[in-house]
Amino acid sequence: MALSIFILQLAVRILACPLYLLNFLGLWNGICKKCFPFFLARFTATYNKQMASQKRELFSSLQEHGSPSGELSLLELGCGTGANFKFYPPGCRVTCVDPNPNFEKFLIKSIAENRHVQFERFVVAAGENMHPVADGSMDVVVCTLVLCSVENQERILQEVRRVLRPGGAFYFLEHVAAEHSTWNYFWQQVLDPVWYLLFDGCNLTRESWKAVERAGFSKLQLQHIHAPLSMALVRPHIYGYAVK
Repeated sequence: MALSIFILQLAVRILACPLYLLNFLGLWNGICKKCFPFFLARFTATYNKQMASQKRELFSSLQEHGSPSGELSLLELGCGTGANFKFYPPGCRVTCVDPNPNFEKFLIKSIAENRHVQFERFVVAAGENMHPVADGSMDVVVCTLVLCSVENQERILQEVRRVLRPGGAFYFLEHVAAEHSTWNYFWQQVLDPVWYLLFDGCNLTRESWKAVERAGFSKLQLQHIHAPLSMALVRPHIYGYAVK
């Protein structure tokens, strides 16, 4: 099996040779950072339609973690185009963090389409170092389709716990590695190296639930699901929330 994966990976890399050449020359990252938001805007529109019921269920309890006054301070980590805004409760104050500044114009469009939320600011920063966000300043942190592409999951989750107030909650929805005995996992391994370049650092084979389980939250509700998506490679998902 390992030999088959190696041979197929080699074949895929040969087919993707121009992409690897651009990456070797240091040109691909800049191209990807500019083009990826346009792809993500289309992808998330489709993803929201296919995952609408799961997102509504997941975010239905957000308000429970607000302050006694009823206000809800929410930080979205890896906000992308703002595709989650439509699922947030009215009046919540949203701070967005993303390392790619090219998402800002897409966020502005999402804000205009979702007047029920109160947009606070857009912070250009990696999730591993959200120093502009104060300790204990957030009621909720939301992270969807982000842990697959971060450099250090453990550091990200440390930062999540830092910015959450005591009793605050971390909500997540992530695609993950398939079960190891399946053909889906076989093809995830074959395509992962090229997928990583094409989709701005996204990994198909991460077992992100393990990092969440080790993060030290006082309470964790985590489910594995087979998402109703058209692309089989990203159907394995986890979702839930954790309380600091």
